[in-house]
Amino acid sequence: MPKCTINGKEIEVKAGATIMEAMYQMNEPIAHYCYHPGLSVAGVCRLCIVDIEGNPRPQIACNTVVTEGMKVSNKSEKIRDGVKWVLDFHLINHPLDCPICDQAGECGLQEQYMEFGKYDPEMAERKVKKHKVVDLGPTVVLDSERCILCSRCVRFTDEVSKTNELGIFNRGDRSEIGTAEGKELNNKYSLNTVDICPVGALTSKDFRFRQRVWYLKDSNTICNGCSTGCNVKVYFNKEGLFRVKPMYNPEVNGHWMCDEGRDVYKFVNKEVRLLKGKKKSGQGDWTEMTAGAMAKDASSAVKSAGGDVALVLTGQYTSEEYEKIVNTFVKDFNSKKIYHWINNKEIFNDFDGLLLRGDKNPNTKGLLKVLESHSLSGSFGQLETDLKSGSVKTLVVAAPENFAVYPDLKEKLGLFAKAKNLIWLSSARHPELDQMSGQIWQIPMKSYIEKSGTFVNHQGLEQKFHRVTTVVSEALTLAEVTDLLAGRNITVEVVPQQDTFIEADRRADIVRLEHRKKNEFVYRRGSL
Repeated sequence: MPKCTINGKEIEVKAGATIMEAMYQMNEPIAHYCYHPGLSVAGVCRLCIVDIEGNPRPQIACNTVVTEGMKVSNKSEKIRDGVKWVLDFHLINHPLDCPICDQAGECGLQEQYMEFGKYDPEMAERKVKKHKVVDLGPTVVLDSERCILCSRCVRFTDEVSKTNELGIFNRGDRSEIGTAEGKELNNKYSLNTVDICPVGALTSKDFRFRQRVWYLKDSNTICNGCSTGCNVKVYFNKEGLFRVKPMYNPEVNGHWMCDEGRDVYKFVNKEVRLLKGKKKSGQGDWTEMTAGAMAKDASSAVKSAGGDVALVLTGQYTSEEYEKIVNTFVKDFNSKKIYHWINNKEIFNDFDGLLLRGDKNPNTKGLLKVLESHSLSGSFGQLETDLKSGSVKTLVVAAPENFAVYPDLKEKLGLFAKAKNLIWLSSARHPELDQMSGQIWQIPMKSYIEKSGTFVNHQGLEQKFHRVTTVVSEALTLAEVTDLLAGRNITVEVVPQQDTFIEADRRADIVRLEHRKKNEFVYRRGSL
């Protein structure tokens, strides 16, 4: 492991590491556009120039390997001046789109200019005009004028997705990113090109113009779209969630995530959620009450069933919740009638070779582990037999959060309707359930971003995550519902849904501003 000195600080790096990697390791600021740690080295932006002792010319850090005793600096006046004017060259034809650009507030171009630029432009000629609002495919829009030809997106489709849709066409200042003839940017990882674009050239159709990023908070969590368990960052404010982006984890998802996982925020927002507890008796109308009151009311159906109470579990809850409810059924309710509802059976074990898996649940392994610890098979085939024989009077269903990945939902609802009493636990609202008759309780559950817990991915890797925000304040966790069904009292922490107050001024006068957003960056950047 060679040692080198960077800006006067000695560091040890792995063999074969580049100066850029050493800079990253030390958190030393260095200008760059084309370099990305998850892609091959292109060396086309020429911004990452450094001085190497004994070398008469500046070298690019991204493609220069560290050798023993090397002394490197990017602090000299010569390097600072060189970076400044290479940056000027990059931005010669860049439009002044900042006020209307979707990338504003998180733009690498703006950050690099403030860190390494601040020059007086000397461009007197008219800027070269290029294509704007280019539809590249179902997910991504291109603005060619903003593109600085870093080639990150091209390398991504060549090296990661291996779909080869993108290329650089024409020459000189007429060069543009585009799709190959007869193709469109349409693969299951296409939105990663938006993440790695250092400017506002590639934007997401789903997120485009929906929010300014400074009006959003963000928090880390685990994607619950499939059993890979990608580490992600979710962006939200008091209006709800707006997007999901990958977080680097070398053991799980590296730098990337699939396009399907970016849609998981859509089944968390209020418009698709079950907001209140609901009860129906026979053909009557639905009666609404709080989730806690509904769970207490439903406990009578569990107690009256004796040992004839059964439980259906899906792989979308936390390991802690599974342990609580399975333990309660076995010990308190004296029932081992616990069934595992598996979705997408035909493709359950499929894998695309990168990240996407057929098991569209985040915690199937965690569920199976809990069932095994209680010597339960969880075989779903037995449920229909038990319902027909009358050995199941009350059925508790811990239903999925994301109905979209359960294509057999309608069929299973028909099966569950055979139970005398149906207790349906889900964060999502389902219209077909509202049309059913019988003795039914619907209890709103917290989604994965409203609670803390553990997911176990397909590798058996346990990943803990923490509550992000509250969307439905009345919703309960599966553990809380379990206690209420068993007749135990619980203490529920009341968490406000979202802040509706902001500081009016430095005198800390508080005013109610229902229809105004606040700049979240101001509130978390610390003192000036």
